[in-house]
Amino acid sequence: QVQVVESGGGLVQPGGSQRLSCAVSGTIFNIFTMGWYRQAPGNQRELVAVISSGGTTNYGDSVKGRFTISRDNDKNTVYLQMNSLKPEDTAVYFCNAHLRSVTGIRDYWGQGTQVTVSS
Repeated sequence: QVQVVESGGGLVQPGGSQRLSCAVSGTIFNIFTMGWYRQAPGNQRELVAVISSGGTTNYGDSVKGRFTISRDNDKNTVYLQMNSLKPEDTAVYFCNAHLRSVTGIRDYWGQGTQVTVSS
């Protein structure tokens, strides 16, 4: 069974920084891409950032230049460093892992972690 567990959310002031972590565990053969998505109330889930196993990254337009995604393949962990946070970054952030396990290839999602940017 595969588990995806996020950590690091909370309340931060505008202009501040926060780091999210996501660890994937279980019987995993390959993790292809890992990424972060977010969903604010009343909005659809949107891409924040994704990273391939080789380190290629892609960012949503609203976070380019402010957020940095990275991963540790040895630990099956992905990070999201968020700087210059704005109130509009407030959302539930979900970790995604596209991987191969004993049950085949599919996407796995974490339970989400709330990030609130407010003074």
